[in-house]
Amino acid sequence: MRTSASKRLPAKRAPSKARLPKGPVWQWSAIQTAAAIGTGAVSAVDITEAHIAHMQAVNPTLNAITVDLSEDALRAARAADKQRKTASRGPLHGVPVTIKQNVDYEGRANTNGVEALNGLIAPSDSPVVRNLKNAGAIILGLTNTPEFSLRAFTDNPMFGLTQNPWSQDITCGGSSGGAGAAVAAGIGAIAHGNDIGGSLRWPAHCNGVVTIKPTQGRVPAFSESASVERPMLANLMSAQGPLARSVADVRLALEVMSQRDPRDPWWVPAPLEGPKPKGPIKVALAKMPDDLNVHPSVTAALRQAADHLERSGYRVSEVELPDLNGVWQIWCDILINEAIVMQEANLLPVTSPDFHMAWNGMRALAKKCDLAAWMSVTTIRNRHIRAWQLFLEDYPVVLTPASVQPTPGPRADAESIARTGEIMRNDLRFISAINVLGLPGAVVPVALHDGIPIGVQLIAGRYREDLALDAAAAIEKRVGMLVRELWSRET
Repeated sequence: MRTSASKRLPAKRAPSKARLPKGPVWQWSAIQTAAAIGTGAVSAVDITEAHIAHMQAVNPTLNAITVDLSEDALRAARAADKQRKTASRGPLHGVPVTIKQNVDYEGRANTNGVEALNGLIAPSDSPVVRNLKNAGAIILGLTNTPEFSLRAFTDNPMFGLTQNPWSQDITCGGSSGGAGAAVAAGIGAIAHGNDIGGSLRWPAHCNGVVTIKPTQGRVPAFSESASVERPMLANLMSAQGPLARSVADVRLALEVMSQRDPRDPWWVPAPLEGPKPKGPIKVALAKMPDDLNVHPSVTAALRQAADHLERSGYRVSEVELPDLNGVWQIWCDILINEAIVMQEANLLPVTSPDFHMAWNGMRALAKKCDLAAWMSVTTIRNRHIRAWQLFLEDYPVVLTPASVQPTPGPRADAESIARTGEIMRNDLRFISAINVLGLPGAVVPVALHDGIPIGVQLIAGRYREDLALDAAAAIEKRVGMLVRELWSRET
């Protein structure tokens, strides 16, 4: 990753240095950026120009941004500067962000990584795009995703492979890999992504940034360009959410993204904060299932995170989670069988051999369901959700790995059907399982292993994203922002 030649504000526009955050503009947090613009210390145009210059410097190598929206961004920034002193100024006024290219952005193709969808022009903004714009955010570009956002590795024949800014030898994750790589590299202060089996949390882990997969129904979702509605259980397992470099920015982005949109029948008007549990909050440090192959670096990172929480006043105990393996299998059976029935016939003719390899690997994980079996699977899901809700009464926060193995290569899931199964069943079991429960899960970086970031996951009860993020903030306070280590290598 190269740093931008225009990484600092133009001297003629910058007032006193004391009024501005330290470091290049693209390293500022969303909160710092909005505050600097709000006080008039810097203009939205200056901020946007600096981000565009940095994006143009690093993206040719990174390949995180698939659609450059610089012209639109500058127009929006000029409008933002005219509105700075008005009462309508939003909490992200002038803050540069990115959008994953699998939701509707008005006037642009919602390609979802597929050449055959290049003519699918969005007639309107999706709710998450609309909410970000309403909050004053400046959208720099659209980020890369694998074909149909159905791989954990961000590569497709249309736009190519997105690199991990830490190392080209490892994946940036997926399916929000372009989003994770972009925000880690300093392209936008906040990145939008989505998650049906780890697609926010896995890229956050791979790129050393923070995220929250919200409770289903927290952030509204809809794409008018879609010709058919999503299957019911896919709706109940998928969530839109933010990636950022700090917990504070993730909180702010979540609040912005969560605003009501009547187009989503699943949106829930739940408060963003709930009552604090009495006494020291009990944290369940997940006991590893016997069949998992866990790398020592992951075990060390988990212990380090647990120690940080203990020092912050939490009470951590190693506990076996309620039938993690059963929950994960139900996730596989639901997601894969719905996709086989509703999507497979349309996916395979327009996708690549790498996609077919990865898809067949995922397909092999699921039990084939007829109607009776499918109805049984959906009822078993209810039993698992109830068991976890009761467990979370005793342990309001659960600490787990994001992945139990070091980050693999950029196209590891296309190596073989067996390799895909190994990654999904072993490495990512803890994050994929949570989607079927509809629970929120945060990921925060904890440590580096051989120079590569390791994150941990923090799970909380339904609509208690605040508890997961509180715990993430306690860890972050002691670890700091790991991306500063990445940036220091490039300066």
